[in-house]
Amino acid sequence: MSLDIQNLEFRSISKRFPGVLACDNVNLKLRKGEILALLGENGAGKTTLMNILYGLYQPDEGEILINGRQVSIDSPQKAGEMGIGMVHQHFMLVPNLTVKENVALCMYNDSFFELDHKAVNAKIREISERHTIKIDPDSYIWKLSVGEQQRVELIKSLSLGANLLILDEPTAVLTPQETEELINLLKEMAAGGCSIIFISHKLNEVKAVSNLIAVLRDGRLVYHGNTNDHSTDELATLMAGRSISLPVAKEKQPSDEIVLELQNVSAMSDRDTPALNKLNLSIHRGEILGLAGVSGNGQTELAEVINGLREVTEGKILLDNEEISNRSPQKIINKGMGYIPADRLHEGTVSSFSVKENIILKDYANPSFSKATFLLNKTISDYSEELVSKFNIKTPGIETTCASLSGGNIQKVILSREITRNPKVLVAVYPTRGLDLGAAEFVHSKLLEARDNDKAVLLVSEELEELMNLSDRIAVIYEGKILKIIPAKEAEKSELGLLMAGVHNEAQAIQ
Repeated sequence: MSLDIQNLEFRSISKRFPGVLACDNVNLKLRKGEILALLGENGAGKTTLMNILYGLYQPDEGEILINGRQVSIDSPQKAGEMGIGMVHQHFMLVPNLTVKENVALCMYNDSFFELDHKAVNAKIREISERHTIKIDPDSYIWKLSVGEQQRVELIKSLSLGANLLILDEPTAVLTPQETEELINLLKEMAAGGCSIIFISHKLNEVKAVSNLIAVLRDGRLVYHGNTNDHSTDELATLMAGRSISLPVAKEKQPSDEIVLELQNVSAMSDRDTPALNKLNLSIHRGEILGLAGVSGNGQTELAEVINGLREVTEGKILLDNEEISNRSPQKIINKGMGYIPADRLHEGTVSSFSVKENIILKDYANPSFSKATFLLNKTISDYSEELVSKFNIKTPGIETTCASLSGGNIQKVILSREITRNPKVLVAVYPTRGLDLGAAEFVHSKLLEARDNDKAVLLVSEELEELMNLSDRIAVIYEGKILKIIPAKEAEKSELGLLMAGVHNEAQAIQ
């Protein structure tokens, strides 16, 4: 039986890693039924602090008190026994198992020889009905959308009786509709007595969902108080220690030269359903073409077919008038393609490789970095140090593994690699997803810099403000087709919103 957590307190918590003081004398309090938003830039210590609460790390100094008594949380199992659950930014799910099997992994099974299907199904059904979380227990994880996978993580935590939930960047990968559903769900859970710690960089959502806010900067607590006491701009300044101003693209005339063209391109999804349906699109040299759409309408598949990661079943893709359809990823890279994938941890980097190794991941065979199959370590190290400095990557050193970095700094590693390779075309898929405003400001400036250096940029995003600020033109994708392309200076959120819902004329809007 889990502990009924009436109040939680951190007292003088500190945690050090080699070269980094991740948490520095942090004091926090949370009572039953409250939602605390934990804010801070990437690398500020938010996830480290929560990993301490969840038993993944042990504090070097300080103590944790639950219901006024000091506790020792030395493992996630101990955290679960105390009623603490955590949904990580990068989901802890086994892709080739079903929802039911993933939930069963964290439950106590009475049988040593087989899975108690009835007990697991009953638990999933009970949680789903209590919190209105719709999910098919027999679906395989790899077939689920990111939003559905997050619901599985919530069910896993709740199945162990958690009444204090930690959510690390829970809306970073959700559509606006899924985000609204999650916020309503969290409020309902809090009203029922569940305490929630909500880590996020999306300040409008923080204002919408939380009662309290705590802000960390460089591991230190710089603010702890009521959510309504500060505006979003003031919170952004508290997080960064400076005022933040996201850049806006200056109007320019792009070249008439088409660098990337898709002609009647079709492709299938992982579920063997049509993902792209005779899609046509062209990008000019020196422009950012924004791609707007609700998640699941073919954005990811489009990026993958361009980069040779998914088969084109019909049509052509031309890069500089040369067909690259169904070429190998390496050949497409060699032709001048840059790619910032949506999944930075599993697709953008090799998480067990060092920062240095990830920076040269696409160029290790280049004569600049290797000779007679041997890597030129001094050259690679100097080059990596230069990029770490230029792109302000916060890391203890270039030998640190990417898995040890915060999400924003992993994204900077990818960005530094892709932009400095000087590509003809850069495909950027959700490049600021999960990033704080300071990191987003940096990414935006680099994308605009690439555009001003006559690169063609395809920017895939669900953030309409981001698309309107950075793009020269905005294309709206719906069910695998481009519905309409609008000059960014003429775009309005209302029109884009209708197009994203599949409404592309006034008659449909009236209906």
